[in-house]
Amino acid sequence: MDGDNIQADSDFGSDFDDDFDPLVGANDPALPSERYLDRELSWLAFNQRVLELAEDPDLPVLERANFLAIFASNLDEFFMVRVAGLKRRILTGLAVPTNVGRAPQDVLSDISQAAHALQNRHALAFHDLVRPALAEQGIEVVNWDTLSIAERESLRDYFSNQIFPVLMPLAVDPAHPFPYISGLSINLAIRVRNSKTGKQEFARLKVPPMLPRFVRVDRAEPVEHLRFITLEDLIANHLGDLFPGMEILEHHVFRVTRNEDVEIEEDETENLIKALEKELLRRRFGPPIRLEITEDMDEVTLGLLVRELDVTDKEVYRLPAPLDLGGLFDFSRIDRPDLHFAKHVPTTAVQLMPPEPNSEPDVFAAISRGDILLHHPYESFATSVQAFLEQAAADPHVLAIKQTLYRTSGDSPIVEALIDAAESGKQVLALVEIKARFDEQANISWARKLEKAGVHVVYGLVGLKTHCKLALVVRQEQGVLRHYSHIGTGNYNPKTSRIYEDLGLLTADAQVGKDLTRLFNELSGYAIEKKFKRLLVAPLHLRKALLKRINDETAAALDGRPAGIRIKVNSMVDEAIIDALYRASQAGVKVDMWVRGICSLKPGVEGMSENIRVRSILGRYLEHSRIFSFHNNGDPQVFIGSADMMHRNLDRRVEALVRLVAPEHLAEIDSLFARAMDDRTSSWWLSETGEWTRHDRDDSGQLLDDMQNRLMQQIGHRKRLAIRR
Repeated sequence: MDGDNIQADSDFGSDFDDDFDPLVGANDPALPSERYLDRELSWLAFNQRVLELAEDPDLPVLERANFLAIFASNLDEFFMVRVAGLKRRILTGLAVPTNVGRAPQDVLSDISQAAHALQNRHALAFHDLVRPALAEQGIEVVNWDTLSIAERESLRDYFSNQIFPVLMPLAVDPAHPFPYISGLSINLAIRVRNSKTGKQEFARLKVPPMLPRFVRVDRAEPVEHLRFITLEDLIANHLGDLFPGMEILEHHVFRVTRNEDVEIEEDETENLIKALEKELLRRRFGPPIRLEITEDMDEVTLGLLVRELDVTDKEVYRLPAPLDLGGLFDFSRIDRPDLHFAKHVPTTAVQLMPPEPNSEPDVFAAISRGDILLHHPYESFATSVQAFLEQAAADPHVLAIKQTLYRTSGDSPIVEALIDAAESGKQVLALVEIKARFDEQANISWARKLEKAGVHVVYGLVGLKTHCKLALVVRQEQGVLRHYSHIGTGNYNPKTSRIYEDLGLLTADAQVGKDLTRLFNELSGYAIEKKFKRLLVAPLHLRKALLKRINDETAAALDGRPAGIRIKVNSMVDEAIIDALYRASQAGVKVDMWVRGICSLKPGVEGMSENIRVRSILGRYLEHSRIFSFHNNGDPQVFIGSADMMHRNLDRRVEALVRLVAPEHLAEIDSLFARAMDDRTSSWWLSETGEWTRHDRDDSGQLLDDMQNRLMQQIGHRKRLAIRR
């Protein structure tokens, strides 16, 4: 999953590199052969950091439950995409190079061992830590056996009226073959005995996914005292209603994860949308790659499932009930502010605040005064990027709007603004990436809606995903056309903008406008523009440009001049970039890396990377911005944009970075890195062995500084000062 996926508002960075191309730079004789950390195990280590937040007693308990759900959702997608991809390649005989030079079967074995350990730890975190902590605050997850007679009667009425009518038990016998088990669904495997013939039968019952996963036991209880029972537990205790006249012998819960990756040969299809829709239908029937069962399942039932689903013993995960703790996302809606993170209301960027208290803001006038660097969610997306596009749609002086859309929300005001602009006669171009993983169907729907409104919809370049985050507005001012641009690190998604940390630049710089005009022409037509002034663009030259800047810092250090590199990304996997950073370290360049998820680089190895530090920060917001900063002989070159350091981003996606030039913006980025890498900031530190160690307390046991909370305070203070002025 790309780090942008909005599944349950929870994606904490499962950025899977589905690139299996041969290693780049793997034969460099000046560097050790075993110089990369395994990317799959590194991703699992990332999800372990998410789990450590769930285990943290200092966090509000409903947020801990949310982190348990995030862990579960992340791991589901890891199996559906990454593990499934590895297995498919092995089974079909395709080459599967790995960045650690080991056989893919061995990698799968290591993944299985690590995933089993993590899933068991995840289950224990719920049962031994979070569930009791919730109960202490009056929120209980209970079992049917603990309920009173009155409570059971009340739930029986609920079952009869709200659940029973939508249940569909499926028998398995010579006349009824084993049914298809949909991916990620919760199911009951049921064995019954015919009271007349004595014959045992098997049935499968799917737990309806459209019903609440956790059912209130007593709806009259105040919010301070809530009791829930899982939907599958409630159903399991009413199986007699579904199988009248039969004796219920056994019932157990199970869940299947399937290969849900999508593959399209774009060069061989004339209609990308139709081909993608066909592939999405096929996705539902991908082969199983994980079977989760409750720990009480008997061997007869397990044997049947293993045989019918064709899974191996290593693909079976025996866990304590309940399965699928992703259902805990429901708890995030419980109205107990004392058990959530303190509410934070994003501020309007100071530069975008109206000059007079009750006057209407003018985004174009604000941008005209100078570049504006936005930092979401501390600064509001609604009063900045969204307001920029809405004002452009309504402004009669605006002639054209061009925009990329990778992921957006279901009721997106961004899409509505583009539709309004087209319907008012403006030229509107929307580059919709319909291959954004797990958002394909939603993006197809948006593309068709935009086309019906008169928007020019294009789907980018064949063989490439368009991942850059760009918007260009062309406005006529006193007979002259002026360009207003936005380049961001995150999607045009008002929903995720409230929980994803991202940066964005609003600028009226003519050069940026020209760069974006050329880039949009390339994406929508046949132009090939190889050079840009303030942009670095993949796949044409982003890799080369970054390698050149890393090598320039290396040369400076070798000449005895000051040098430094600082990088913030979601994933650091690309071998050529990593090798260049190793060589920079060997030359004496200090390299600071701030990585949210996967990191294949080994820091702190004597003679290779002793000058490299790697830190990771996780918290209430998902760190999502990408920053590249180079000392450049005292004239810093700093870029922000959409690209991670992965093969797919550098070679098979359209990505864009923009260079920041305003001194105050360079100072702001410098301050961000200084705080992130400070030993007094709570973070995880990566060792050369691939272990991440959490540093959240000082030697005296005091909690270290929470960077995200600190930024909320600082940016809020900045706004208050601006208002006083």
